[in-house]
Amino acid sequence: MVDATYVRFAANERSYFSILKKEIRLKAEIAGFDTKKLNDIDLIISEITSNLQKYAKDGEVLAGLFYEQDNCYLELISIDQGPGMSSPYNMMADGFSSENNLGMGLGSIKRLSDKFDIYSIKGWGTIILSRVYQKKQQPKSSLAIRMEVRTLVIAMPGQPVSGDGTYYSINDRYFKLFVADGLGHGLDANYAVREAVIAFKASNQISPSAILKDIHLSITKTRGLVGTIVVFDFEEKIWTMAGVGNITTRMSNFLDIKNQMSHNGIVGHNIPLTMNDQEVALNNFHQVTLCSDGIKSRWELAKYPNINRCDLSIQAAAIYKDYARHTDDMSVVIAKINTL
Repeated sequence: MVDATYVRFAANERSYFSILKKEIRLKAEIAGFDTKKLNDIDLIISEITSNLQKYAKDGEVLAGLFYEQDNCYLELISIDQGPGMSSPYNMMADGFSSENNLGMGLGSIKRLSDKFDIYSIKGWGTIILSRVYQKKQQPKSSLAIRMEVRTLVIAMPGQPVSGDGTYYSINDRYFKLFVADGLGHGLDANYAVREAVIAFKASNQISPSAILKDIHLSITKTRGLVGTIVVFDFEEKIWTMAGVGNITTRMSNFLDIKNQMSHNGIVGHNIPLTMNDQEVALNNFHQVTLCSDGIKSRWELAKYPNINRCDLSIQAAAIYKDYARHTDDMSVVIAKINTL
């Protein structure tokens, strides 16, 4: 997960749709999807782009390949600034359409997808999620059931790689998450993040501030980065976190939010001699969201009615839609405890 997780495709020009479909299909083909799955993906993209062209404006599609229990899946996220829908789930039937509404084809997209979700607000726009797995989905492991993580990392336009990156690990006792933003952009920033992830994986510390110190000592020959580490203890049911620099970290539940403060400095160059971990009980907050400065700092999920019922990828896409700085690398990472 160190590199960009999604590729952006503008979808506001009909002449570009065939190229978009070809490039996304090629990604899936290289990943080993069979012919039937590739054809399903083609149809999903056709429905998405057709809807964007007919009913929306300023549309784009994010496409990324991910793994879940060794099963590769293609994730497509359609985002637009169109008229939106007041009742998107009432428009899911094949053939349903309404003037100035993105409705036609939603039923087809849902039927062809292994995972489908949609979020829409009248006058705001629509986000559609389609997930297609390479192989038949297997029952989730106990770890996957109780912890869900979604990442949205996109490179600055014109750069071959992203200067943002994320990595996480999970076992029976701990979930450890690292989100980093290398100074600047491109290959040098990406290198700093990669070296930091190596140090993160090698550290045997549990304390986030102690892990940050290990990373700091390991990347002194890079340009440095800002970063935050979050640890969740499944036995103690406590979140612990520490950060250096401007990674926004926000805890949330269904009713409340809590911002976490970071220390000043640059990991790899200068960090405080003393850093304290911050602890938050699971009883108070079950979800954490982290954003790099490629996302405007005043983002707020609470402004989207009922979005907490949606897939975490939809939630990340909503933040990206309204708050992304499109002249920068950007990352949104969301982790949620489902059950214990």
